[in-house]
Amino acid sequence: MTTTDNTAARPRRYLILLLVALIAIVADLLTKEWVLAAFSQGERLDIIGDFVQFTLVYNTGAAFSLGTGYTWVFTAIATLVVLVIACLGWRVRSLWWGVTLGLMMGGAAGNLVDRYFRGETPGTGAVVDFISVGDFPVFNIADSCVVVGACLVVLLTFRGLNLDGTMVADEEPARKKDADTGGNDEQGQGA
Repeated sequence: MTTTDNTAARPRRYLILLLVALIAIVADLLTKEWVLAAFSQGERLDIIGDFVQFTLVYNTGAAFSLGTGYTWVFTAIATLVVLVIACLGWRVRSLWWGVTLGLMMGGAAGNLVDRYFRGETPGTGAVVDFISVGDFPVFNIADSCVVVGACLVVLLTFRGLNLDGTMVADEEPARKKDADTGGNDEQGQGA
């Protein structure tokens, strides 16, 4: 599932990144709208006993409701994350990296919609959270996308898969060859 020198793969992988991000945003927005229509704040619906529940919570902070007085800071950071992924996405030639960055971009953008449009002023809105699992803080689909994306980043990095679809292990012989020849391919040619 990797491509190395196929320049046509770049636009396709970028489109995959954008498609995954769009699916994440739409899924997040639809579930939030459902929760807002079906629940009042704090109301609970048991899904699997009291272990998994749906409950409407507004989060003005970051993960785990940290920094509730700094909503605008989290809005700025999430905006920057989305923009960086959008720029970095042009380098992606790996399907897996396209999916991974799409999940992270879609998750960040899904919560940004809340930050920009659910407050009194843009950038100060509360994120709608509704999934409660055990004693874990309440979260939403966007949060899940970011977490899954982050886990995939770790996995892909440990597996040695580069954004361009090449494997780190494939680069080692080339680096060793460059080190052995002094890094100059023109050595051995007449001067």
